[in-house]
Amino acid sequence: MTEEAFRILGTPVTCGILVVSDHASNRVPDDIDLGIDRALLDQHVAIDIGVAKVAERLAAMPQFAAFLGNVSRLVCDFNREEEAPAVVPHASDGHDIPGNLFDVAGREERLARFHRPYHTALAQLIRHAPPSLIVSLHSFTPQLTTRPEEMRPWQVGVLYNEDDRASRLAIPLLEDDGLVVGDQQPYSGKLLNATMNIHAEANGVPYVGIEVRQDQITDATGQALWAERLGRIASTVRLELTQ
Repeated sequence: MTEEAFRILGTPVTCGILVVSDHASNRVPDDIDLGIDRALLDQHVAIDIGVAKVAERLAAMPQFAAFLGNVSRLVCDFNREEEAPAVVPHASDGHDIPGNLFDVAGREERLARFHRPYHTALAQLIRHAPPSLIVSLHSFTPQLTTRPEEMRPWQVGVLYNEDDRASRLAIPLLEDDGLVVGDQQPYSGKLLNATMNIHAEANGVPYVGIEVRQDQITDATGQALWAERLGRIASTVRLELTQ
């Protein structure tokens, strides 16, 4: 199923695993002019590079489905609360977004067109086919454009807020694969966790926030490797949670 704000891949099943990727697309609708260089749409400011292909592979596995954002985070950032200023960003990683400098009515139009349909649909999906585990899938840059000297050593980060049930299980499993794993790195889920706070924490659904470093999933080989890894680890976490 494809709608303007989201895509659903696979068939969600009760007690299955749901992959949620807020920043899976760099799409900008034809009637929206962000006022930026189009080349920025292929960079991290616009999209979590690689995650859509990983999610597509995961959604093809038994017991998995995926719910993906279908517009760029520069159009509307789904992983922000409605009242957050960055839900329609004026700037990102040193780049101004002049097409988003509009009045309150313009901001409300973006929320009504993208943010609310996305979160309404995700809530309905979870209610109709309650998953045993949600995997929140993102990717991060090896370094920020604004701080290129700060290299990020982690190949994957695990994020969570108050509910760390799945994260505590996932971290050692990722480490067993020989990975450098960041616990609440390069971001903390206690600071940036809006979608999971709304749809997982508030409903008592176990979840794990996964941040894969972009260079791990820029090509088909890396995407296949990480889909297999995350599918295997998520299935193990789900099993351990239900025992």
